[in-house]
This record gives sequence, structure tokens and C-alpha cells, in this order.
Amino acid sequence: MLNEVTISKAIIDSYHTKLINALKTDVAIVGGGPSGLTAGYYLSKAGKKVVLFERKLSIGGGMWGGGMMFNEIVVQEIALPILTDFDLYPKNVASGYYTLDSVYTTATLVHKAMAAGLTIFNLVSMEDVVIKNDRVAGLVINWGAVETLKWHIDPLTIHSDFVLDATGHPANVTSVLMRKMGVTLNTPTGGIVGEKSMEAEHGELQVVENTKEAYPGLFVSGMAANQVFGGYRMGPIFGGMLLSGQKAANDILERL
Repeated sequence: MLNEVTISKAIIDSYHTKLINALKTDVAIVGGGPSGLTAGYYLSKAGKKVVLFERKLSIGGGMWGGGMMFNEIVVQEIALPILTDFDLYPKNVASGYYTLDSVYTTATLVHKAMAAGLTIFNLVSMEDVVIKNDRVAGLVINWGAVETLKWHIDPLTIHSDFVLDATGHPANVTSVLMRKMGVTLNTPTGGIVGEKSMEAEHGELQVVENTKEAYPGLFVSGMAANQVFGGYRMGPIFGGMLLSGQKAANDILERL
């Protein structure tokens, strides 16, 4: 016989245990889009303790919507090995270009990353970063709804060896660090260079090239990398995003 209090207690106890376990982690990822999920998959598969925070209800970023809400995405040939790692097998539509159903692909990325050991908290927002010895050493977190409603509710804090900003075009983590600390980034200008207009060929290359440590302890990936280091946007082609997540994971693994 169902008991409402028992159901509520089960949810609270389970979530409490999960959150306590996330307070100290190897890598904290902010943003649940394709680059963040891919990085989380490879880091977790390597045996690292990784937690991902996404402020929205759904995980997957812009990948769900494909191109202009046509729920198909394009991935170029260079990223096929990553798709194979996720047991995704796309349809070849042109020389070097492949299409996948965006809903199936996004759901698979989420499933495979969590099966590898990634812990995901949706509806949780990054409010600030933790600084220790002039290095990013964790996150200040709050409910996503608190951020949306602009309520003055004190946050909680987690510590991590590295933080990955995978928040897409706004580069939220890096932007907060710049605004509050006035630090010098590892960019040509020392600040956030800014994303350029669309040029898919260069943008796809740059999103991988720009995936790197922007400040001690803080890496950037996906469109956050092109926002911080000044790359082109590229639209609904996602090979660069997947390769960016893989590169972020590999670079962080070398440092852990």
C-alpha cells in the first residue's frame, strides 16, 4: 500500500546522499550540452568523480532542437569515432557529412554519460566560483529557479580540482570570474574575446582549438570556448562540440 510520507522520505534521503557525495569532486562541469556531456562521459569512464550542473529542467542544451526545430543534426566524419563510443551510428547523406535524430542522440549522450558514472543535477545553477590561491577551486550553486526569480537566497558550495565551463554562448562561469575578480585570462586580450558570426568550417576547427584552460583550474569547451577565445559560430553541426568535450576530458585527465 502506497504511503505518501514514505515516498517523500525516499526522494529526500536519496537526493541528500547524492548531494553530499558531490560536495568534493575531481571535476565540476557547468552546462549539460553536448560538449559537457561528452567530457563527463570520458572523465567518468576514466574513473574520475565528475558532477555536472544544468540550470534548466532538460539536459542536452541546443542539441534537442536540431536546426530551427527540425530535429536532425549533422556530424562530420572526423567525429565518427566518438559516436561509435556512444553506440550511435549515423546516416551518411553527403561526402563526409552524417545526420542523426537529435532527440535520440541527446538521450543517448545523457544515458551513456550517466551509465559511465557521471552524476547530473538539473535545475541547479552556478552562481559564482570558489577561489583558492588564485585558482578556480569549486562552484557556488543555487537552485535554477532562484536565479530566474532573482530571489536573495544564500547558496551552497562545492569544491573540485577542476571546473569546466560548458555553458554555451554566454560562457557563464568565465563571465562571472571576469566580472567579480577582474582576472587576466589566457586569451589574446586577457579578457573574453567574444564569439564571431557564423562560419561553420572555421568555427568547427576553432571550437576544438579553443578548448583549453582559460584560467588556472578553469577549462572551457563547446561554444563557451569560442566565446572566451574568439571563434566563429557554426550552427547545427555538432562534430566540433563532441570533439571539444573529448579534448577537455583528455586535457583535464593529464592534470589530475
